[in-house]
Amino acid sequence: MSAELLSGDRPRTRLLSLLLGGIVLALLFAPFLFPGARALNVAAKICVFIVLAASYDLLLGYTGIVSFAHTMFFGIGAYGVAIALSNATPTFGALALGVGAALLVAVATAFLIGLFALRVRALFYAMITLAVASAFQTLASQLSDLTGGEDGLSFGVPALLSPATRFAATPFLGVDINGKLLTYYLIFGFSVVLFLLLLRVVNSPFGRVLQALRENDFRAEALGFRTVLYRTVSNVVAAAFATLAGALLALWLRYNGPDTSLSFEIMVDLLLIVVIGGMGTLYGAVVGATVFLLAQTYLQDLMKFAAAALVPVPLLGPVLGALVAPERWLLWLGVLFVLSVYFFPRGIVGRLGSHGS
Repeated sequence: MSAELLSGDRPRTRLLSLLLGGIVLALLFAPFLFPGARALNVAAKICVFIVLAASYDLLLGYTGIVSFAHTMFFGIGAYGVAIALSNATPTFGALALGVGAALLVAVATAFLIGLFALRVRALFYAMITLAVASAFQTLASQLSDLTGGEDGLSFGVPALLSPATRFAATPFLGVDINGKLLTYYLIFGFSVVLFLLLLRVVNSPFGRVLQALRENDFRAEALGFRTVLYRTVSNVVAAAFATLAGALLALWLRYNGPDTSLSFEIMVDLLLIVVIGGMGTLYGAVVGATVFLLAQTYLQDLMKFAAAALVPVPLLGPVLGALVAPERWLLWLGVLFVLSVYFFPRGIVGRLGSHGS
């Protein structure tokens, strides 16, 4: 049964299996293991970014396409939900309409970009997608009547998903059984399903062709595979999954704006997640998203603790304390990234997957 769910693509080593199983179990029981709004928010974002990173890995790791427009589709999904629920009664019907409209826009846009831009060389395609993504972000900021402009859109959610809706009079294990908890498990469940679907895609004959294109597109074309067609379909599939990830993020935050889903910083974070986790292996998205978001969220807290502990040290204490001051967290996040690339050139999953069982 597990082999069917994982499309025959099981983790190659016992250590990797334990790591992935631990992450899944931690996310499954996160509301009870790590109580508090901050921890639950991190867990929900990890679920969303696992789907987003896995969809980007379909492009970068499996097809060999470098695109800077992936967060544009992420933003389309988030704006689809935000616009639908802010302009109509927040029901599941309105939510489905917003997600459906976003998928149509994203798929059509991805098809057009792929059809016309994937004929050029990789570098030029990357530049084209960067220009399209920048134009879309500017458009989203200026269409204030539709998108809320720079302020974004806050909206309600279906009553069943509202934090005010309680399903039990008393907390269970210290956790309120309410609409917020249901929303989390809805996001967790959809993330699992979407990840398994992507796993099925990359292990299908279609996925094998994409890998052949990545390795040698001239040879694949000589064998009769239409390069532009397969790359365009890959672009469309990846865009659809990124759109759904954006819809999940908007549903969780009950807000969306340009900085929330369209920022170029998100694109950079996405690249880091895929590289840290390991390109060309969807399991890398699980590990990379977890490691990156935990570091991004809690590194400042760890540095604050370390700085306070180092100050009393004679002579070098003040210097070391200043070096690990919390405001320098971005510097140390960069150092951690460089170290991870140096020690794990194929990503964490690539390294763990190549060592004994």
